[in-house]
Amino acid sequence: MSPFFLETAIAADNYVAFTFFVGTMAMMAASVFFFFEVANTDKAWRTSVLVSGLITFIAAVHYYYMRGYNLENNTSPTFFRYVDWLLTVPLMCVEFYLITKKAGATTGLLWKLIFASVVMLVTGYFGETIDLAHSWQWGLASGIAYFYIVYLVWFGDVAKLAGATSPAVAKAVKTLAWFVLVGWAIYPIGYIQGTPGGLFGTQIDFGLPMDVIYNIGDAVNKIGFGLVIYALSRSESK
Repeated sequence: MSPFFLETAIAADNYVAFTFFVGTMAMMAASVFFFFEVANTDKAWRTSVLVSGLITFIAAVHYYYMRGYNLENNTSPTFFRYVDWLLTVPLMCVEFYLITKKAGATTGLLWKLIFASVVMLVTGYFGETIDLAHSWQWGLASGIAYFYIVYLVWFGDVAKLAGATSPAVAKAVKTLAWFVLVGWAIYPIGYIQGTPGGLFGTQIDFGLPMDVIYNIGDAVNKIGFGLVIYALSRSESK
């Protein structure tokens, strides 16, 4: 039976599967909220709110599938998690372009963000699944791409454009930048714990299963991103 349709009950002590279940419900609830609110949003901000809904909807579908995979195989659904990230993380980067577009954000900036996010994820996938013998080198490459995104949103083009817009947009970009710097940092933590190369050749155990770390990070970051965009759309409407 396909794990997508698996209806196996979750054991009371199976915290990993439970976080997959909670993640599925939280992402789906957020999607319904964002999709229903698109019609109540000013035209200038509808695309941003719609993208927020797409991010959480894609994640909800993948989380439902990953929950079934985890219950059936009792292992981490790493491949499907990276498929989810390859779809949702670039969309999260697109949000920076959408909300600074009025200030002059170009498609060049958009592609910089998307390219860096794809490099970050592809190199992370290689280090976590394909070339474990060199996982710290792949992790380093992924980290460089991640910090390039951090630079763009804190000091680079995104930050400069945000400063040239309204106070509400500047505040939203700053909040999203904190999500990137602090919230996204949970992914390297999971990578360090889940690969033999760990941090420059040293594997570190943070005391939580890798999937629990990733699941908590996903829920906070993706839903949080969307709520910041939603709050911005309401503030700008006023």
